[in-house]
Amino acid sequence: PLAAGAAGPGREGRAVSKEAAAGRRRAAPRTRLVLGVVTLIALACTMLLDGYLHAEVGNDSRVHPPYPARHVPERALSGGPVLTFDDRGRPTSHHIPARTIALTFDDGPDPRWTPEILKVLRDHDVPATFFVLGQMVVREPALVRRMREAGHEIGVHTFTHPDLVYQTHERVDRELAQTQLALAGAAGIHTSLFRAPYSSQLSALDDRSWPVQRYLGHRGYISAFSDVDSQDWQRPAVEKIIRNATPKAGKGATVLFHDAGGDRSRTVAALDRYIERMKAKGYTFATVTGALGAEAAVHPAHGARVWQGRALIWAASFTEVTMPVLAWLLAVVGVAVLARLLMMLILAWWHRRARDRRRFTWGADVDEPVSVIVPAYNEKECIANTVNSLAASTHPIEILVVDDGSTDGTADLVEALDLPNVRVLRQENAGKPAALNHGIAEARFDLIVMMDGDTVFEPGTVRELVRPFADPGVGAVAGNAKVGNRSGLIGAWQHIEYVMGFNLDRRMYDLLRCMPTIPGAIGAFRRRALLEVGGMSADTLAEDTDITIALHRAGWRVVYQETARAWTEAPGTLGQLWRQRYRWSYGTMQALWKHRRSLVDQGPSGRFGRVGMPLVVFFQVVAPLCAPLIDLFTLYGAIFIDPVKSLLAWSALMLAQLLGAAYAFRLDRERYGPLLVLPLQQIAYRQLMYVVLLHSCVTAATGALLPWQKLRRTGEVDTPRTPAPKAVR
Repeated sequence: PLAAGAAGPGREGRAVSKEAAAGRRRAAPRTRLVLGVVTLIALACTMLLDGYLHAEVGNDSRVHPPYPARHVPERALSGGPVLTFDDRGRPTSHHIPARTIALTFDDGPDPRWTPEILKVLRDHDVPATFFVLGQMVVREPALVRRMREAGHEIGVHTFTHPDLVYQTHERVDRELAQTQLALAGAAGIHTSLFRAPYSSQLSALDDRSWPVQRYLGHRGYISAFSDVDSQDWQRPAVEKIIRNATPKAGKGATVLFHDAGGDRSRTVAALDRYIERMKAKGYTFATVTGALGAEAAVHPAHGARVWQGRALIWAASFTEVTMPVLAWLLAVVGVAVLARLLMMLILAWWHRRARDRRRFTWGADVDEPVSVIVPAYNEKECIANTVNSLAASTHPIEILVVDDGSTDGTADLVEALDLPNVRVLRQENAGKPAALNHGIAEARFDLIVMMDGDTVFEPGTVRELVRPFADPGVGAVAGNAKVGNRSGLIGAWQHIEYVMGFNLDRRMYDLLRCMPTIPGAIGAFRRRALLEVGGMSADTLAEDTDITIALHRAGWRVVYQETARAWTEAPGTLGQLWRQRYRWSYGTMQALWKHRRSLVDQGPSGRFGRVGMPLVVFFQVVAPLCAPLIDLFTLYGAIFIDPVKSLLAWSALMLAQLLGAAYAFRLDRERYGPLLVLPLQQIAYRQLMYVVLLHSCVTAATGALLPWQKLRRTGEVDTPRTPAPKAVR
């Protein structure tokens, strides 16, 4: 359920003049919306970069099987381990001189094993050649600098270790360029020395890999293979590694070891003994190009490439710090979503069971008449439906329509209905709280029902809504707001949200005695309770949340009456939905901040601060801000880890949400058909609520004012016409 940041269905804000609204709109620039979208994109890019630096992409794990070598020149297959090409693409192989060993290490640098290997090499004063992976370089740039400072040679081993046979020239170029960029940022160098993954020895050359080598030669790279493979990647015994790495009959050789890719403790132990034995046999050690007496393959990088490389490394460093935090937040959000769902279902079941007991009663029937206050600002499309639905009430009521300076003839429309017990109160435009307070002052009865001008009641709604007032400790009652215009996709999404995210929530909060909001669409109050807390306040945009918390703090009980139903017209477009939820979330933050001292309230009046405040802050602000991580990590896992497991985990979460929603629909006796759009609703709402909340947080931090944004109404929500209400004397 993603009723995040919602103060309550049906609430409207303060109406202002067009000039004032335009002035305030300048205080809330579009850059806040851009900030939310940019932040979400930045998170996605951070995760994609992390995946690129830590995992194989797509089918990069493929290694091509052996192929014939009919088109590979014999002089290349039988030559030395170093291969160069002239301008015409003709290969030349180079041999390592006798009793000379060029130690080479692939797949690093690794933060655990590379330093130990460097120490062994330093202790024996032996140079080596490290064929590095670009993704490791950007994560461990200091180790590359240590290699260069110690006089070792650096070669390219691609960026992500793919089998280049399966890659296009563009991908090959990208693997080379990105590694060179990483080396420029890490140590200010470039290198022309290269070793392809999965092609350590010349015998690996075949008709599939030979075109790759020719292309690399055309790009100016020197390809270094190995004469001898220690096979340390298989982790054999130390002596076995030494035997595998020993050249035969005093020949010179490039010898392959690995300084990354797993546990290399045996490699470190074997290397120490190996160097001693080879020196005892009269061998000398050199880098690959040093052994050949060739020009050094490593040369300085200059200018923009260095700074571009540093930017890449800084981005990688940021990712290394950020990803553990994001993973921790994902765990928190995942646990929170499931815990909230489980808690809602258990408490809702408990709430239903308690209410369904035959012995449950609020007390004696409440027959006293009720004042119904309808604040209205430019509601000509739906005000007639609203008032007519009230006229059909089976409970004795008076209807007070407070026209807040409407310019569309709303008040005239109500008067033209000529219904009994309906009074129209006119005032200059002052906002919804002022209109409600005007209605409270003019109301004739102690029980007051408040509703919005775009909402309709069923005939028995008022009677059901005031039943809890049989308990003298009850100060306010929240009704069951339902979406009336649910036929479209956006309406169906909100229908799910209202049933699951609002009304299921209210069952839970009712049982915990910390209801955070009486919805503006349908709520009832004792006049005495309202006057005790100073009436409706204009301090926040969430006057319904504000008054509810104030009643809690005054010691009044706030309850939920699920049988009192109201049908409200929800926003019909994404733009309207955005504006409504933006005001809801911002207003909720204002109300929570206003009542922050409830955290230290004592006794029963402090229950909201002890229980309700933490729940609302966590579930309606913190968790929705982090909720997009669920979808981002699903995408991350599908690309970089295991697509099947990632999608199964996401589907399991959706299934849990679906089961919870189905139970909520059962409690409200709703049809299950709209639940077909639940997965799409969850995905879309997570992103929408994230941007809305981030936008609201920035607005709150900057202290900007929000203009009144009137939603366009259609008046399509209606109830059947029934006889006039009972006369009230």
